[in-house]
Amino acid sequence: CAWSIERPPGDTAGCTFCHTSSEERCSTCHQRHQFSPAVARHAEQCKTCHWGKDHRDWEAYDIGLHGVVYQVNKWDPKQFDWTKKLADADYVGPTCQYCHMRGGHHNVQRFGTVYTSMGMSMADRGAPIWKEKRERWASVCDDCHSPRFAKENLQALDEACKDAGLKYRETFKVAEDLVKDGVNDPMPKDLCPDWSGQHVWSLKIGAYHDDPAFGGKAGESGEFRMSNCSDIERLCFESVGYFQTYIMKGMAHGSWNDATYSDGSFGMDRWLVNVKQDASQARRLAAIEKKVGVTWVPESFWKTGKWLDQLTGPYIVKNHPGKTIFDLCPDPGWLDTHHAPAEEV
Repeated sequence: CAWSIERPPGDTAGCTFCHTSSEERCSTCHQRHQFSPAVARHAEQCKTCHWGKDHRDWEAYDIGLHGVVYQVNKWDPKQFDWTKKLADADYVGPTCQYCHMRGGHHNVQRFGTVYTSMGMSMADRGAPIWKEKRERWASVCDDCHSPRFAKENLQALDEACKDAGLKYRETFKVAEDLVKDGVNDPMPKDLCPDWSGQHVWSLKIGAYHDDPAFGGKAGESGEFRMSNCSDIERLCFESVGYFQTYIMKGMAHGSWNDATYSDGSFGMDRWLVNVKQDASQARRLAAIEKKVGVTWVPESFWKTGKWLDQLTGPYIVKNHPGKTIFDLCPDPGWLDTHHAPAEEV
């Protein structure tokens, strides 16, 4: 994500550890030196990468129904025989590998949670791409459960994501109106250049919010930011990037605590209240300033600083005046956020 790659390398060491050096290497799961299939079949093997704020897979599994069954039985060879191939496994409860690498299939995404942007997009359950994925999920669940049980749980997942989407759109609308009315502090133009060398509002993603008020030209995209932006923008980012994904992953793993209490739907409640409160105060302050004739000049620390100057945006502006990252990468490929992936259209 651009909000990660715009930072100095030392700032995102945790990102690059998984997304570069470890991705798609056999030894990531099979452990170098041992290279034991039995070790690779343990759920903890996925834990190094698949946990944390914006990909809360391990936590959702570990405190969910299946994870608890695994944790209390994993030492019993009668319940979990790690010497058997995954295709022959007859576990008392599913591991990550049992569901996501069913039968030893190594295309993890085939049964992965790559499902409507980890819950951040709505699912049309009748659309062919989602119908196929839902049927595949249900085919794994009905190893132990009835097909009806699996499909009803998937429907519950979609409904939870739908409700979360309603809550996020309300949160976003409050932030959007502040920017359009010019009372967001700071406004995009008051910040140092964003990841691309431009001044585009961080919540203007792709072509979905194409409005001159957000900065940039038609089709130019912002990118979620958690730093050097207004507190309201950061809360919006965390609401969808953290809490909304907790809801999806919690529902998908039978972790009702994650989906609801532990920063899932209740977390989105808190952030919506905070955004509304901050917006109310910003508007009241703007009204007072207008009445008494105060012209607010944004603080310089939003534009420059020893850390900010290390970001890609200021680097591009300083070293390639008049250019953006799209000029420097004429065929951006992975940077092209203007269009949704073809398979999701």
